[in-house]
Amino acid sequence: METTGLVSFGRYTCSHLYFLLLIVLPLGQHTVEGVWPLPQIFTSSIERYPLNPQAFYFGYGRQSAAQFGCSVLDAAFIRYYSLIFPDYTGNGVLHNNLSVSAGKASLNAETVWGAVRGLETFSQLVYQDDFGSYFVNQTEIDDFPRFPFRGILLDTSRHFIPVHAILKTLDAMAYSKFNVFHWHIVDDPSFPYQSQTFPDLSRKGAFHPMTHIYTQSDVRRVISHARLRGIRVLPEFDSPGHTKSWGKGQSDLLTPCYSGSTPSGAFGPVNPALPSTYQFMATLLKEVSSVFPDSYIHLGGDEVNFSCWKSNPDVRAFMQKMGFGVDFTKLEAFYMENIVNITTFLNKTAIVWQDVFDYHELIPKDTVLHIWKGSPANYRKELSRMTKAGMRVLLAAPWYINHISYGQDWRNYYTVQPLNFSGTAEQKKLVIGGEVCMWGEYVDATNLTPRLWPRASAAAERLWSDEKQTSSVDKAFPRLQDFRCKLVRRGIRAEPLYVGHCKHEYQGV
Repeated sequence: METTGLVSFGRYTCSHLYFLLLIVLPLGQHTVEGVWPLPQIFTSSIERYPLNPQAFYFGYGRQSAAQFGCSVLDAAFIRYYSLIFPDYTGNGVLHNNLSVSAGKASLNAETVWGAVRGLETFSQLVYQDDFGSYFVNQTEIDDFPRFPFRGILLDTSRHFIPVHAILKTLDAMAYSKFNVFHWHIVDDPSFPYQSQTFPDLSRKGAFHPMTHIYTQSDVRRVISHARLRGIRVLPEFDSPGHTKSWGKGQSDLLTPCYSGSTPSGAFGPVNPALPSTYQFMATLLKEVSSVFPDSYIHLGGDEVNFSCWKSNPDVRAFMQKMGFGVDFTKLEAFYMENIVNITTFLNKTAIVWQDVFDYHELIPKDTVLHIWKGSPANYRKELSRMTKAGMRVLLAAPWYINHISYGQDWRNYYTVQPLNFSGTAEQKKLVIGGEVCMWGEYVDATNLTPRLWPRASAAAERLWSDEKQTSSVDKAFPRLQDFRCKLVRRGIRAEPLYVGHCKHEYQGV
């Protein structure tokens, strides 16, 4: 089962689901490497049962609250039949704790999302012998995620990522039981989101106004694809910094920089001194809130360079009027507090980068803080400080996997301990999960998938599984190696972990 502690994250809930899968007679002895991420409780026997793809089907139990017509599960049955039996073309449709024994397999879950995760688990239990016959071992599993937020960030501003590559990433996320796609959709280099309210933002701010944009239809397609896989889509519109591309299509939004007493021709962050700024942001965020249905929105707030604000006489005069003196962190706080209030009015909960907290900004207690920088010692201090203040926290700092190194760097991501900081048990409950970040300076559709997988899967297990049971990288290695081969057979160009081979090598182009 998958039960999140963040009910407002837009769960699609059907209680007490029961599924029946027909299986036939016991035969022989064999074991599988296991499931990734590792279930909380997993017991498997060497006794195995053959599966006949032509006789196999999924079905809803009589007592299930969900029945035929539940779009998420109907689609999952078709999808997982093809994943379990890649050599066959049936759909398997008729038909979380998971039990496999002679004659049947049953899956019980509290929500449809738990059922989808259980189907993924079951799909990993099925294997083929050297003659192509399918088998599954007698297995008992009781499973649930350690953290409710398990995210992947993709940056689609520094390089445009085509929709098909985003959809393929969502598929791979579901295989690793990630449940949040953090879409860092715009930034300094480009503004590919096509706004209906402000069409000039992409017309003038995208790399190309026709080929390098995400239309409203594209966004709906991504959200729909994600939803069917139990993945929320969290949009980020980062400001007041990281907004150079915005200024190309929205005049008077960015701050004019000065050289002495004259404008230099350059522009800095969003201008926080103008009422028109907040009118624009309110209108844009209202549109974004209607396009992206998730109840959370990421507002950024990081890496604001104050030098342009300092050079601008109008900004300095505004600061004196507001009583900020020369403390530009107060000016950023004023801006972010106004933006967070806009999202609150829109009935959205804000997520912001840690800088917003570090500048002592007055934000609602339900705001989620996102830790992105620092060594382990530094981010542990941040975790302690933020949770002591009663704030919920996401951890991303140790999982910036756009940084690459030779060898098995997945081991570093695997050994992260998100709750290893000084704090009470109540503080540690405020850490709601973590996120793998793939920033796009050197990443586009040509290298996104092999750079992301299976390295991100190491973090996936840390965010899903019991830490004590998954503390050994050496024990994890054969399971991750086997899982990587499953990804390859499913069409995911996951890079190898080390010397070796897969029984079914990558066949794509």
